[in-house]
Parts: sequence; structure tokens; C-alpha cells
Amino acid sequence: MIGRALYTLTWYLGAPLILVRLLWRARRQPEYLRNLGERLGYHAAPVVAPLMWVHAVSVGETRAAQPLVRALLDHYPTHHLLLTQMTPTGRATAVELFGGEARVRIAYLPYDTPGCVRRFLAHFRPAFGVLMETEVWPNLLRGARRAGVPVLLANARLSERSARGYRRLGGFGRSVFSDLAACGAQTDADAQRLFAMGASRVAITGNLKFEIDPPQAQLALAAAFRGSFGRRPVLVASNTRAGEEAPLLDAFLRHARPGVLLVLVPRHPQRFDEVAQLIAQRGLTCERRSVTTVVSADTRVWLGDSMGEMFAYYAASDVAIVGGSWAPLGGHNLIEACAVGVPALVGPHTFNFAQATVDAIAAGAAIRCGDLDEAMRTAMSLLDDAPRRAQIGAAGRAFSAHHRGALEATLALIESLPPK
Repeated sequence: MIGRALYTLTWYLGAPLILVRLLWRARRQPEYLRNLGERLGYHAAPVVAPLMWVHAVSVGETRAAQPLVRALLDHYPTHHLLLTQMTPTGRATAVELFGGEARVRIAYLPYDTPGCVRRFLAHFRPAFGVLMETEVWPNLLRGARRAGVPVLLANARLSERSARGYRRLGGFGRSVFSDLAACGAQTDADAQRLFAMGASRVAITGNLKFEIDPPQAQLALAAAFRGSFGRRPVLVASNTRAGEEAPLLDAFLRHARPGVLLVLVPRHPQRFDEVAQLIAQRGLTCERRSVTTVVSADTRVWLGDSMGEMFAYYAASDVAIVGGSWAPLGGHNLIEACAVGVPALVGPHTFNFAQATVDAIAAGAAIRCGDLDEAMRTAMSLLDDAPRRAQIGAAGRAFSAHHRGALEATLALIESLPPK
């Protein structure tokens, strides 16, 4: 097929640019140059068979996969499990969650060239594969199909914008989805778009992100955080992205009353220092999580420069402004805030979590704001209204509990995959 040949040729022609990109990113995150052989499909350590394989591209998908990985290890006690990512932060999250698990092996997914894919599949020979959410790689799926490895797209979502992009690829786009053994879609709309794109077997399984319970260790850490805050009202701005922190801090200066503590948690660790500079430029007193957990009474902003503590930040706060939704980036997971009973304020751009956001707002667990200025005014209003906060928080817990069931449905779909 011409489309596939052009796609593969683009990978080969772009190889020098990929190396340059890795070098560029390694300036801030040296981890990008570690385990480079894995990205090319080279692995030296022997494989313990039989092996299950789950791919979760980065932090959010890896955390969403956590209950599924645990369930697979319990359900298939004689199997080991390969957990792959594409980013260093995703890999670090996998190590944090499963580094002590003897039956879990962590590695990078190879680049999507036929050679890299062939080496990867020949080395690991998985019994089946599970790709999380949107990780549709044409050569990987074709290689797995040829190797007799059934692959499920789990927690699958496909926005209308992405579907339009695939439709422009014509027959090539349809062939990619037809190589999937099955799809477990988050919503009916996702299922319809996946089926229209050529996926032959689609079931609506729900969203696995509802299956994650706040870890007790995180709740204990939240209690310690809260103890250091004293009686101050606490606003957390979570998973913020480039272009969001500056207007957020400006809105905080305009609308926050004295005594309110802003806990600012950037999405990407390589930006921690950059965000610290933005805070300093505005004359706001700031302390960093990496330096202290005891926040001074005159500190206005506490920079959450840590990984893997999002539940603790949410549980230690009174109101949450969820990042990634104030610029056209698609938003981030608001379910964690709802699960611990914290009112979630989201912006206009939530297409990555479209249904979950709409459902949360309808349930009274979240509020959509037009911009960060409106969000800050709304947050201050909520901080002054304890009964309303409690009402929204209770709605959030009920909303999270109501939407469980995706794990059981996804496991059933995996069990129905054709044997390798």
C-alpha cells in the first residue's frame, strides 16, 4: 500500500531529526538518551515466557493502566508482564508504580519502523498486547498481526478531530484500525468513530481512570501537607502547561485574598525551574516541594516540583484548577480531584477528556470557566463558601463511584482475544 510505504519512508528520512530532538530534550532531561537501544528494538536481557504486554505512552496513561496491570498479574499468575512507554516521565512513573514487582519488566516502545518493530516482537514474543487510549502505530500493529499477536486498544478514545485526520489517509487509515484485534472504547461516541475507521470489533468498556483509588500513602502525605499549611485556604493548580502559568499567576495576584496558598504543580518536570522564575518575576514568595514540606506562613505559592504525588496535592487542597484546559491542549484528568472530593474547575479545552468532563459538570462535580481570570474568581468564591464546596465534593465522590466498571469489562475483552 502506497500510504504505508510513504509513512515508513517518512520515519527513515526523519531519523536524523529524531536524534536531534532527543539531543535537544536531553538538555533538560538526560534520561532521553538512556536506554536508546530499546527505542530501536534491541534488548539483551532474556525473556521469561509467557509474557503479557501493556503499552502506556506517558504519565497519565501509565497511571490509568495501573489497575489493569495489577488485575492482569492476578488473573494470569503464570505470566510476566512487559510495560512500555515512550517518555522518560512515563518510564519513571512505571518504575515508581511497579519497580519492585518481580513479574513486571519496563522498557521503551520501539520507533515505528518495520525493523525496530520486528526486533521488539521477536525478542519478547508476547501472548497479547494492550495499547492504552490513542496509541495506534501502523507498523507496530501490522507487525503484531503478522506475528500472530492479538492487540487490544484499551480505554480507547478517538476525538472527531483525530478521526478527520485519519479519514484523510483513506484506505491506509482504515487498514491501521483493522489490524486491531479489538477495541475497548470509553464512550459510545468513541466506539462509533472507531468502528467507522475500520476497527472490526468494538465494545464500550468505560474509562479505566475511574478505577484508581487514592492510595493510602498519598492520603497520609496529604494530611502531612495540610498540617504544614495550617488553617489557610488552599488552591491547587494541577498539571499546568506552558502558556498557562503566567496568566494563572497574574489572575492570582488580581483576585486572591491574603492568606490563600496557591499550590502550583506543572505537568512536566523539565519546566519546574522555568515556572519558579515566573513566580519570582511576580514578586510572590515561593517555596518548593523538593526543598521543604513545611510551608511558611508568609509563602504565597508552593511549587509542587515532584512526581507521583498528584493525589496528595489534591487531597490537601480545597479547590482545584485543572491545567491543560486553558490553552488548546485537550485538558488533563479531572477524575482524581473528583475522587477525593475537591471541586474541579476546568477551562474551555477538554477534548481529551470530553465525555468525563461533560459528565462531571452535569453531576455537579466540576465547573467550566471561560478563562483563568474567571476560574480564579470562582475559586475565591468557593474558598469563602464551605457548604457549596462540600456539596460539590460529595458530588465528585459519587460521580467517581458511579462510573466504575471499566476494569471488569476490559478484562473480559482481553480474555476473549484469539490465542496467539
